[in-house]
Amino acid sequence: MSVFLAIDWAFILEKTLLIVGIVSVSLVIAMYETYAERKVAAVMQDRRGPNRAGPFGIFQPLADGLKLFLKEEIIPNTSNKFLFVLGPSLAMLTAMLTSAVIPWGDKIHFTLFGQDRYVSLQIADINIGILYIFGVVSAGVYGMMIGGWASNNKFSLIAALRGASQVISYELPMGLSLIALLMLTGSLKMSEIVGAQIDSLYYVVFQPLGFFIFLVCSFAECNRTPFDLPEAENELNFGYHQEYSSMKLGFYLFAEYINMFISSAVMVTLFWGGYDIPFVNDAELTRNLGMNMTALLQGLSMFVKTGLFIFFFIWVRWTIPRFRYDQLMNLGWKVLIPLALANMVITAFVSLVREHGLNF
Repeated sequence: MSVFLAIDWAFILEKTLLIVGIVSVSLVIAMYETYAERKVAAVMQDRRGPNRAGPFGIFQPLADGLKLFLKEEIIPNTSNKFLFVLGPSLAMLTAMLTSAVIPWGDKIHFTLFGQDRYVSLQIADINIGILYIFGVVSAGVYGMMIGGWASNNKFSLIAALRGASQVISYELPMGLSLIALLMLTGSLKMSEIVGAQIDSLYYVVFQPLGFFIFLVCSFAECNRTPFDLPEAENELNFGYHQEYSSMKLGFYLFAEYINMFISSAVMVTLFWGGYDIPFVNDAELTRNLGMNMTALLQGLSMFVKTGLFIFFFIWVRWTIPRFRYDQLMNLGWKVLIPLALANMVITAFVSLVREHGLNF
């Protein structure tokens, strides 16, 4: 009984509501990223885009989701059925887990069970936040590999091998670009990285090359054009999820859009101040409007910045053609890795000079 009473039920309730809220927002944003992608493509191609399901087609994502739910579910007889189901489940799970360490805003205050509570808008503020994201993203490639192999289809397997090679190749320059950033931050905690940028210069000012490398690698990690080789429809007949239907296919498609949303949020957090409101003193804003209203505005700032990156992802898709596979590998190994190494060395040298002066 004493153990039961010792449990901080308010803390559990807060985290549960935060998890449900962030997961729900991620799913809704992923749904409407499909709508935004089709509308942006329509504008760029001088056509209307979705315009039948609701005013301006705003219910089109709901119609697409309902269609996936109602479609016949087919599992090939020659597939490994357990792994065939595990693949999309793992892809969706890893896509959702990455949002756990991203700070979406500062603390909010409310009263619960007669106690004053101060809750940070972050599920888990762990001291290895960046490593956690890299670990989860690295595990996400298994969803692609398992799905391609379990389908027992040669085109799916080729696409899965392409995807695994691509992810491995571009995780290296992405990690090296973050090493240079960590020389400035001195911390792996996402909240401390954001805190260092609040009411100050954003890290993109000090690490423009690192940000560019991270941005390019994010396109490759999300399998977005011009790095969509694992899903090259005109080469591999729909890619690694060719044999999937119904919501198993929906999980793969949703995971890609959630990854795009989370990648944008991570770039905002690391290089663009996170939830910091540009050109506004957050401490002064808190004194004038209160903690809760400031946290709301900070969350809005975070989502606006993230939305701009999502638009950039979509814009690039309908602007740049797909690379050949040899071009993709050459860019990763022969261009981005040397650039990331050079950026790391220059950052280390500049940091050493600033810390010890020229006479070291």
